[in-house]
Formats: sequence, structure tokens, C-alpha cells
Amino acid sequence: MIKVVILCPYPIGEAPSQRFRVEQYLSWLGTQHIHTTSYPFLSSRAWKIFYQSNKPLSKSFQILLGFIRRFMLLARLIYVDFVFIHREATPVGPPIIEWLIAKVLRKRIVYDFDDAIWLPNYSKQHRFIHRLKAYWKVKFIIRWAFRVSVGNDYLAKYASIYNQRVVVIPTTIDMDYHALPHAINRQKIPIIGWTGTHTTVEYLKPIVPSLEKLASIHAFEFVVISSEPPNFPIPKLRFVRWNKYTEIEDLSQFSIGVMPLEDTEWAKGKCGFKALQYMALGIPTIADNVGVNSSIITHGQDGFIATNREDWFEYLNSLLSEPSLGKILGANARTCIRNRFSVQANKEKYSALFTQ
Repeated sequence: MIKVVILCPYPIGEAPSQRFRVEQYLSWLGTQHIHTTSYPFLSSRAWKIFYQSNKPLSKSFQILLGFIRRFMLLARLIYVDFVFIHREATPVGPPIIEWLIAKVLRKRIVYDFDDAIWLPNYSKQHRFIHRLKAYWKVKFIIRWAFRVSVGNDYLAKYASIYNQRVVVIPTTIDMDYHALPHAINRQKIPIIGWTGTHTTVEYLKPIVPSLEKLASIHAFEFVVISSEPPNFPIPKLRFVRWNKYTEIEDLSQFSIGVMPLEDTEWAKGKCGFKALQYMALGIPTIADNVGVNSSIITHGQDGFIATNREDWFEYLNSLLSEPSLGKILGANARTCIRNRFSVQANKEKYSALFTQ
């Protein structure tokens, strides 16, 4: 039996990155005689206040408690074979915990990330801890790691500067969870939909002019599934608060899924999770030609890749005008995810992270 301790930032079942890169593989690892125990940095109580725009003292206290738990955990690591770190062991400060694990305890670290986390990127709720983030620590954790797991080739290129044992494992979808029997029937009025966090909803702003133009010639709803509604106007908007228990049912309402992105270094490191979710549910998808998106979507076959603002209107108009086109793209998209971006297609590669 291989013993693995997982150090993750968030409580189990709460954060998309953690759920789809770590948690959905845990049952599979158990069948491979790999025993895992997860230790989040944030408690469930801390998670409830962490993304609120106030309570700096409460947040600071919860971070302090997280550090105490991390240091107390070190003694337990003596008897494990691997320490799997998703993103970072602590959200602020230098990589003290990682250094102790690698250099003092001499444990093999499997380091996993799915964003360009070496670049400064933070939400307004976290401005007070931004200066404590120590983005520079990522390269050192990569150097100390036994193996590095990343979500795309852009991240692998960076990681390979500091470590040659880099494995690309795309952010994946559990096709048993994203199952069509769970999907409800598409609505009579088409729904153009987007899902994401409040920190990424700003990516929708550039496509608003296309939506305004479409609103004059088509009947549709624009649904945003998130933790907070957008703070800018979107034509025909309906906000749905994200709920992990109704996530698939809510997504399944979409007639079209959208994933606009800004062409930045940070965006290039993203792993296309929104597109993957839409496509797994057979939803025709439009995404900007940024980062990994064009590696996921084959343009015109299982979705559309937009290269400019005019493309957004053209592709949305085509899908609203020809529902049969969306059905073809959606069916092809589901096949793509099953064959390339599913847990089922990548589980052997994942368990291989914990081999010599």
C-alpha cells in the first residue's frame, strides 16, 4: 500500500480546481492500492468568509490557524510515501512547509497546478494579503518536487525550466458525473450560458455588444452561474447561484456555452475547464482562441473558436438560427471529452504519478 498525504488549499468539495484535478481521482487511487488522506489549509468555517469583501481580522486569524495545522501535520508525514501538493501548501508566505517536507523530511513531493500561479493574480477580496503571496516560491517548489503535474503545455514549458520530471495531465471531467441522463431537456427559449467564479465574470464584458445585437433578432436568455451576479449589464440576464448539488442540472439547461478570455499570460495558463464541462454535457461551445482552448476544441467540428469580436456574433447567430447545428457539435464534443479529457481516459496517467 502506497501512502499519500494531499495538501490542498480548500475544503473538500468546494473549489473547481481542486475537485477536478484532485478529488475526482481519489476513489480510483484507492482501487490501485494508493491510500490518500487530504488536509485542506482552509477549514469549512474559513472558506465561508474567505471570499467576502470584509472581515480582514477574521481572515488573518483563519490563515494563522491554517499555518498551525500545517506545522502540526509535519510529524505525521514521517510515515508516508508521497506528499501531493495542489497549488501550494500555504496561501501566503515563503515555501517553508514545502522546504521542510523536501529537505528535512526528505519526502517525495508531487506538485500539481493548473494556472500560471507564478504570476500575480488576485481578487479584490484578497488585496490585503496580495503582498504576502510570494509568487516567486513556485519555481522553488517545482525544483524540490519529485514529479510535477500540470494542466497544459504552457504550464509544462514553465515547469520544465526547473524540473525535467513534468507530466501534462489535463483538467478532466468525470463522464459518470457529467452524465446525459442527469441532464434536463433544453428549454424552448434558447439559453446562452456561462459558469465561473466572481473573479472571472469580467471576461464576459467583451461579448456584451454581440449579445446586444443578437437580442434585437433572437429570443434567448443569458444565464450566469456563479457565486455572485455580474456588476455590469448583460442583455436578457438571469443569474443562478452556483450550487454543487444542482450543478449538472443547472448547466444542462444551456443551449450554448460560452468561454470568452482575455489574451494574457495568466489566461494562457488556464486549462479550459468551462469548455470541458459544457462539452461533456453535449453543449455546443464557443471559446476565444486563447491558451489551451484551441487544443480542446476542433473548430467547426465540436465547437467554435473565436478569433475576434465579430466571430462571437457570427457563431452565436449561427447556433441560434440552426439548432440542428448545435446538436451535431454537441454530440461530437461529448465524444471528444470522453476520448481525451475524461477521468476515464487519464486515470492510469494519474496513478502513475505515485510510482518510482
